[in-house]
Amino acid sequence: MSAGALLRRLIPRAWHGHLPVMAQFLRFGTVGAGGFVVDTATVYATKGALGLYGAGAVAYFTASTANWLFNRLWTFRGQGAGPAHRQWLNFLGANLLGFVLNRGTYFTLVTVSVVCARQPVLAVAAGVAVGMFLNFHLSRSYVFR
Repeated sequence: MSAGALLRRLIPRAWHGHLPVMAQFLRFGTVGAGGFVVDTATVYATKGALGLYGAGAVAYFTASTANWLFNRLWTFRGQGAGPAHRQWLNFLGANLLGFVLNRGTYFTLVTVSVVCARQPVLAVAAGVAVGMFLNFHLSRSYVFR
């Protein structure tokens, strides 16, 4: 069953006009979940060499690039124009505020929480949650319009 068909069954009929956006948001969230895995794996792989702050910065860039690629190929397929490298730069630029919210949350938590410093996956998850809605809006309205 497609995401759209599932949503039509679960969502009240009055909201059916919003189903394409909701289905797109579900795809965006799925891509984001993959980005979360990339983000977390990169933090754990590089924290020994770069420390938690450097690992967090590198991980965000790596995960953002992966998210752009899969959003381009699946979530927003056929939308947007121009060369891929320009769209990638627009994606990174448009999500800069999401970056500030995401990594600001991450940096704050690994600084003030012993639990998050020991288990940075918790700080990564909190950062992802904070930035997701803004990133979807900016991706939909600016990068892939």
